[in-house]
Amino acid sequence: MEIHPFKAQTRNSTGKGTARSLRRDGRIPAVLYGSDIESVSLSISIYDIEHLLKKINYAQALLNLKVEGGDAPIEKTVMIKEIQTEPLSQHFLHMDLYEVDMKRKLTVTVPIVTTGVPIGVEAGGVLQVIRRELDVNCLPTEIPEQVTIDVSALDIGDSIHVDEINLEGDVDVPFDANFTILTVVVPKVVEEEVEEVEEGEEGEEGEEGEEGAEKTEEEKSDSEE
Repeated sequence: MEIHPFKAQTRNSTGKGTARSLRRDGRIPAVLYGSDIESVSLSISIYDIEHLLKKINYAQALLNLKVEGGDAPIEKTVMIKEIQTEPLSQHFLHMDLYEVDMKRKLTVTVPIVTTGVPIGVEAGGVLQVIRRELDVNCLPTEIPEQVTIDVSALDIGDSIHVDEINLEGDVDVPFDANFTILTVVVPKVVEEEVEEVEEGEEGEEGEEGEEGAEKTEEEKSDSEE
């Protein structure tokens, strides 16, 4: 798996004033932490972040972080834990990085991709994807780019659960519940149209019954006269 180069600088001051000053200089505050290291305050170039995110899915990418500006250079293999952004402008506000132990499994989120066209869809059904991402446990060097599921054999009413997914290598799913990933269902629009038609037919029958009853009463009156 490719490990992407990434740069940062140490940061001595904290607070809102420091964050605003960094952003004016085209940088944002960040923090590096891990189970075996003390947290380190950093600053990162916004340009470098934008350039990196064009190439990776940050939830599963490994970075070779080089930190400059401290007493001694720091070089760590890390992953991005979180990127905070401003809700409206989507401007970057803060980044959390954590050190990765290359010999220890970690939990990452990978996208689910389907291949093929279900026979149930060809028969008029709809493929409903319930989970578009899946958390997996694996070593950092074995992080899959995606989980691919062949759905071509699914008919209407069929579904695929998490325990039916074949994962390559030493990769497993950290869940006890056997939840549904995707299923092929009957289109709701078709069901609603059928219900409306049935209701309409019942209404017409009711009206015809009332009209018939009225005619019967009129016929009785005529015969009595």
